[in-house]
Amino acid sequence: MTEIINNPGSDTGGSAGALFAGILIAIVLIILFFVYGLPAIQNKNKDNGTNINVTLPNPNPTPPSPTPTP
Repeated sequence: MTEIINNPGSDTGGSAGALFAGILIAIVLIILFFVYGLPAIQNKNKDNGTNINVTLPNPNPTPPSPTPTP
């Protein structure tokens, strides 16, 4: 009968560098959220006095009245 020997694989696990990089990226994203995202969300419902006025052309312009001749 054939004997099968299962050698266990090497237990390398994860690396500390990847964990550190992941934590660093998470901290940067949280800081960016508080610097840019939160103020944008808070100012969304406020009226900051900005008015946008657009002048549209008149679709039915009245012709100029003729000048009277003397």
